[in-house]
Amino acid sequence: MNQRRELPDWEQLYQEKDVESMPWFNPDLDPDLDQALTQLKLHSSTALDLGTGPGTQAIALAQRGFQVTATDLSTTAIQKAQRVAQEKGLDISWKQDDILNSTLNQEFDFVLDRGCFHVFPPERRPDYMQVVVNLIKPQGYLFLKCFSHLETRPEGPYRFTPDEIKEIFGGQFNVLSVKETVYHGTLSPLPRALFCILQKS
Repeated sequence: MNQRRELPDWEQLYQEKDVESMPWFNPDLDPDLDQALTQLKLHSSTALDLGTGPGTQAIALAQRGFQVTATDLSTTAIQKAQRVAQEKGLDISWKQDDILNSTLNQEFDFVLDRGCFHVFPPERRPDYMQVVVNLIKPQGYLFLKCFSHLETRPEGPYRFTPDEIKEIFGGQFNVLSVKETVYHGTLSPLPRALFCILQKS
């Protein structure tokens, strides 16, 4: 489950490939996030899209009236996403940022992580947790999508069971729900995933 995973050089990847070809590219708001926002009655709050990649989720959130900050390790990813948002006339704060050494100093109503956490090896997860918890307002939310232990492809990020999510995040967050779902993108079949609603305790 947790054998060391080989992951790409993100900057090189975004320089060399069209974002529409990437496995995680989904032009629409993630359906699980959409459902969670409705369920929790979150409207026009402040949002951080962590590891925004193609920027589609940040753009979809901004179109719904959220005040969005979007970050990625890759400068090229940010530049490409920013161009798309500008064409759509959207006001999104784009920042190149490494979440493990973040320069962000703001608190958000919620953080969306649709594929950032699950690329970190086990020894870096506490660092991630420490940074992310400080970026969320009291009683705010972390919406986390990651690969499920049910995913059978040999390549790709780390996988998690619901119990592992509870163990990793339970100290800093109330784990409101962890559901089995899929990772909406360009792969067929869609990878098995977990969608987790975590509230800062």
